[in-house]
Amino acid sequence: MNRVKLGDVCEKIGSGATPRGGSDVYLPKGQIALIRSQNVYNDGFKKEGLVYITDIHAKELDNVTVGPDDVLLNITGDSVARCCQVPTDVLPARVNQHVAIIRPRKEKLDPRYLRYYLIEPTTQNHLLLLAGGGATRNALTKGMIESLVIDLPPLPEQRAIAAVLGALDDKIELNRRMNRTLEAIAQAVFRHWFVENEEAEGWEVGRLGDVAENIRRTANADDVDPRTNYIGLEHMPRGSIALSEWGKASELASNKFIFKEGEFLFGKLRPYFHKVGIAPVDGVCSTDILVIAPKSSEWYGFVLGHISSEELINYTNAASTGTKMPRTNWADIASYEVAIPPLKLAEKFNGIFLPMMQRIRGNIMQSRTLAALRDALLPRLMRGEVRVTE
Repeated sequence: MNRVKLGDVCEKIGSGATPRGGSDVYLPKGQIALIRSQNVYNDGFKKEGLVYITDIHAKELDNVTVGPDDVLLNITGDSVARCCQVPTDVLPARVNQHVAIIRPRKEKLDPRYLRYYLIEPTTQNHLLLLAGGGATRNALTKGMIESLVIDLPPLPEQRAIAAVLGALDDKIELNRRMNRTLEAIAQAVFRHWFVENEEAEGWEVGRLGDVAENIRRTANADDVDPRTNYIGLEHMPRGSIALSEWGKASELASNKFIFKEGEFLFGKLRPYFHKVGIAPVDGVCSTDILVIAPKSSEWYGFVLGHISSEELINYTNAASTGTKMPRTNWADIASYEVAIPPLKLAEKFNGIFLPMMQRIRGNIMQSRTLAALRDALLPRLMRGEVRVTE
């Protein structure tokens, strides 16, 4: 296995810039994306927070146009050394000054192999050590990246290693897409049955608190087993009920709420972030999260459909208190007016809804297993301890 400097096997290594006008010229939608450090993670590209720029501003950044196989590396701040490749549906795109484009010479270095090499724990530790050697904040310079020495097996072996790890990541991504589709279907069916139903005139006018309750099980930090699953707002995606990330309670320093698998978690801090989801496991959560459950099982899908709807999020935003860090509360959510259908209709809806939720949870758990397998294989493949031919 050869050892080479990264600069010797790449045709481009360089960072971007902020367009003239700074964040004032960012657009929520558009044709050309501007990729920033908050989009680059070791486990893949995150579209949350992705912004766009006009053709005029993109022209100023033509020299940092992202190619379909480019490897992106965060080079400043707390996210330094995070690395990924960009899905083709994000392109065309540019990068700002906190992200470096690394474009391998494909006849020498496979781009996917490089991405996995850079996120391998030993390489990550080395990059973090380099970045922390400066006088100010963490930073990786162009010279540091070019001088980075990497192990380079023959190109067919690089491709084989990348294919093994990539197959696991591809299945994880497929599960994510499947969950997004299932969630969209569930939301559409809910709206058709309970929001846009023209035959609902005879339904009872009520409030969400009539069929749902806030579960308050307080956990003292000193009494929580450090191995207990923990969900904070940082683990909850925006606009998705599929909660696939959680940590452990080993570093908890304050009281938390206990939740059970299947109960609903509602982020009450800055409700416009739309952080609502189904607890995939038992655990504890931040006190900035409300634990909500239906008063009886028949109302399960009906309650979740409402608390995760745009209408309720907008309602909580309007009622939230606090200027800098607005919060909602259970009293406001419970007072949200809803048309309450016959109990049998709500139960019938569960027959359609619950299998989709079970499938979503199954995909989440499978993806975590696949990710653990990938993470275990990655260093062994890179060190040559496991050969692809095996």
